[in-house]
Formats: sequence, structure tokens, C-alpha cells
Amino acid sequence: MATAAAATSRAPQTLAELLHRLGDIPPERIQMRPYPGTAKVKDVVRALEAADKRLYELVEGVLVEKAMGLRESVYGNRISHRINLYLDRNDLGFVAGADGATEIMPNLVRIPDVSFVSWDDVSGGELPEEPVPELVPRLAVEVMSKGNTTGEMTRKLHDYFEAGVQLVWFIYPKTQSAEICTSPTAIRRVGKNQSLDGGNVLPGFKLPLKAIFQRPSRKPAR
Repeated sequence: MATAAAATSRAPQTLAELLHRLGDIPPERIQMRPYPGTAKVKDVVRALEAADKRLYELVEGVLVEKAMGLRESVYGNRISHRINLYLDRNDLGFVAGADGATEIMPNLVRIPDVSFVSWDDVSGGELPEEPVPELVPRLAVEVMSKGNTTGEMTRKLHDYFEAGVQLVWFIYPKTQSAEICTSPTAIRRVGKNQSLDGGNVLPGFKLPLKAIFQRPSRKPAR
């Protein structure tokens, strides 16, 4: 799979080639205004500030709509909650959710479902004011949805590590499993009875997959 730098060395000649380079994503996720290949970070910001608040990533000058849904949002929120509890005891940084877009490399905007950013990587130790700051999270979490393709996620994985992300979690709701990635090739699969761990990024952090996928118990009415 081509990295972000290699992929931009030559403009695609056909729509089919463009879609393939973006990970064989469905064409309905491509925004035609601005024309593919000409989009900038300001166009991502404009979409965020529009009335319908559509979420677009910026890849090779193309606005690519983020694939997401209610289930993915619920699971992402559960992960964010657990990391925030950890950060209450360990003031290492902050968590962003599924609308937390960052420019991880020049003209490359990614929006993980959950991301952790270290205070050491933020100027002045303060939350950025820009809607799409130039910022690389140390942890990126992607909750797989029906709209995601294997090629798309492979490219994202390469982009993340090329940009400097140190840890990536891929969450698979269908199989209630996950992958812990410390490089594009160092990938460890964890099953439904196992746990995610924060490695060197969130030392000592553990999150059982059951805590993400299990339906919360209902308390009896009084």
C-alpha cells in the first residue's frame, strides 16, 4: 500500500484510479465541490461549520466523507470515557472524539473516532483554538463501520504511522474483536475476552473489550 507521500507523486488519471488510491471507497463518499484534487484544509473547516456539519477527511486534495453511524459512535464514546477516567489520574493529555479533525501531515486531515493527544505535543500545553490544528495524536482509534473498506483502513494505518502516531486501535464490532497496531506491520489481534492496552502511550491502561461491546445492565425500577 502506498504511503501518503508516495501516493501524491502522480495525479490519478481516472475516477477508478482515484477511488483505488483512496482505498476503493464508494464514490458517494467523494465530495465534488471543490473538485477532487483541489481541496484544502479550509474546505474541511468550511464543511465543519456548515449547517449540516458534514465530516470530511482530506486526502490527496479530495474531501472524503467520514463513514460512521450510531453504533460506532456509542462504542467510541465508551472508549473515550475509559481513557478520560485514566487521564483523571494521569494528566498526560486529552481525548478527542469522532469530530476531532487534525492535519497530521501537510494537506492530510484525518478524523479518528477517538484520539489521544499528549500535552507534550501541544504548544503551550493548551487546547488548540483552530478547528483543524496541525497536530499528531499519539493514539488513533478507528471503529469499523459498514462504509469502511480494507484498502481505506490499510492506507489510514500507513498514514498514521508516517505522520508519527505511535499506537492505533482498530475496533471490529461485528466480531467483538480489535487489533493493536504499533506499526503498519506490527499488529496484534485481541479477542472478545481480552483487553486493549495503552502500551508506552498510556502506560498501565487496560480496557476489556467486553466493556465496549456488552449491553449495560438495566437497573430494576423502584
